[in-house]
Amino acid sequence: MRALIRFASIADRLSAASARLATAAVLLAVLISAGNATSRYALGLTSNAWLEVQWYLFAAIALLGAAETLKRGAHVRVDLLYVLAGERGRLAIDLFGLVVFLLPGMILLGWLSWPFFWESWIRNEFSNNPGGLYRWPVKALLPLGFALVALQGLAELAKRIAALAGAYRLDTTYNRLLQ
Repeated sequence: MRALIRFASIADRLSAASARLATAAVLLAVLISAGNATSRYALGLTSNAWLEVQWYLFAAIALLGAAETLKRGAHVRVDLLYVLAGERGRLAIDLFGLVVFLLPGMILLGWLSWPFFWESWIRNEFSNNPGGLYRWPVKALLPLGFALVALQGLAELAKRIAALAGAYRLDTTYNRLLQ
């Protein structure tokens, strides 16, 4: 059980690090967007590269922040079942969701996105827009993001196995969203 908990701790730290990159991308995207709008309307200057950087940063925000979202339990759940279940039932629901849905989905998406990135890398794909950017860096975010979520999914699986065995304390309280 110690090895599982240690693995989960390492994966948690990696997710937190990628989330810090996503957070920095939010700030950078806001600054670039404001600067681009200011230069376009105040000075009449614009650049496709700056627009594409914004798109790349939006992709980084979603793909690098997703693993931390999973770690924090802020992902989609079946509320009806989860709210009615006790602690062990919630752990079992999480195990089922991780094994049947999340992990196969992330592995499949990572597997399918790798050739998409690799082809772009090999061809040194460049944007068709004048002044555009290389495409492969943003395409690399796809398999990376899916791999990070899969790794965090394995960590969450390890935590729940350890919690069911009584070797790890996991907070399973659930607060329904108020709408």
